[in-house]
This record gives sequence, structure tokens and C-alpha cells, in this order.
Amino acid sequence: MAICEISGKGKMYGHNVSFSQRKTRKVFKPNVSKRTLVINGQKVKANVSTSALRTLKKKGLIELPNKKK
Repeated sequence: MAICEISGKGKMYGHNVSFSQRKTRKVFKPNVSKRTLVINGQKVKANVSTSALRTLKKKGLIELPNKKK
């Protein structure tokens, strides 16, 4: 299951509501990707949500390693 290892975001439940107001169950999943992060000079693999990645980059707590093409 997709859970962010930093923020703890997981799936949420709700309803799909059609035009006729008919409600069916729906699962909202977070946008989680497996990333390699450089934290204190060490490479760490973690499942991180994209919103947590943006926050960490904004605060200057992590660096994303350069990808080689």
C-alpha cells in the first residue's frame, strides 16, 4: 500500500457523487513515488509523497541526486 514514509499520508475514503446525487464508494490515493534522497550526505531510498518532496526541497532539508542520462 502507498504510504509516505515522511508525512504518513495514506489512502482516504469518500464518495463518487454523480449528477443524480447517487453516491458510490471511492478511494483517494496519495501520489507516492520511491525516491533516492541525499540526507546528511547519505543516500536513502524512501517512499515519499510529492507534496512532502516539495516541502523538503523548499525548506532545504534534502538534495535530489543528479540523474545521469
